[in-house]
Amino acid sequence: MNLYIPNLSIGFSPCPNDTFIFNALVNGIVKTPDFTLQKEVLADVETLNGWAMAGKLDITKMSFHALGHVLDDYVLLRSGSALGRGCGPLLLQRDDLAGRLRPDAKIAVPGRYTTAALLFRMAYPECRNLVNMPFEKIMVAIVNDEVDAGVVIHESRFTYQDYGLKAILDLGSWWEEKTGHPIPLGGIVAKRKLGNNILEAIEVAIANSLAWARENESLCQPYIKTHAQELDEGVIASHIALYVNDYSCDLGADGVAAVREFLRLGNEAGVFNCNPGNILLADMSQKC
Repeated sequence: MNLYIPNLSIGFSPCPNDTFIFNALVNGIVKTPDFTLQKEVLADVETLNGWAMAGKLDITKMSFHALGHVLDDYVLLRSGSALGRGCGPLLLQRDDLAGRLRPDAKIAVPGRYTTAALLFRMAYPECRNLVNMPFEKIMVAIVNDEVDAGVVIHESRFTYQDYGLKAILDLGSWWEEKTGHPIPLGGIVAKRKLGNNILEAIEVAIANSLAWARENESLCQPYIKTHAQELDEGVIASHIALYVNDYSCDLGADGVAAVREFLRLGNEAGVFNCNPGNILLADMSQKC
């Protein structure tokens, strides 16, 4: 009998959707007899993307854009992802300057390998002057005229009007109209070398953690607020409602098709060269 139990590293973002999903798992509420977890590492998604490129973490959140670069080493898990409709990144400008973008416009994006950056490149292929910066600094950079426009994600969707900014394009809606698919934002991946049994156990544990969170929302709040950029409970609730949905529990056929199409179009745009048919461990379904 093989009694080896791996001790796995795990990372995800400090955003409320991730801390909501992973709270029960990383705090020992969900039991994991087949593996143990090291202390979780929380970082912005672009940092996580870079770590995935370097193979740093066993289990990690990452942008679906970055997934196209690491499929040889990581497999996408069916649970924990952020997909949906009406939840994509927003392209913002100052309200008094909002209008058509010039090809030489300076555009802030929340990281080179983020889904937001690739969506912008798909929607505005003529605009190549992209500036990478942490997502929480983009709105201030727009206000201060450091950039002509910026693509925002996370809590910024709910607060941009407080900065006198205007959404000139919802990139998620643009994607939905172009493809008919929900927008695939970020997923949870794990190293392929862990093997099928451990990968399946991780997938189930994440789904169970989300199921617990849905039944005990108030008990998740202390952990969420410890890491959130915005502490307003209304903003936190809106964030979770927007990014945590049935796709987070199980990608399902629609979610898998959306990810495959996103990667196919990334190949077509020359951003990476991957096999969209090689993203999943198996055709499994977890219910929560």
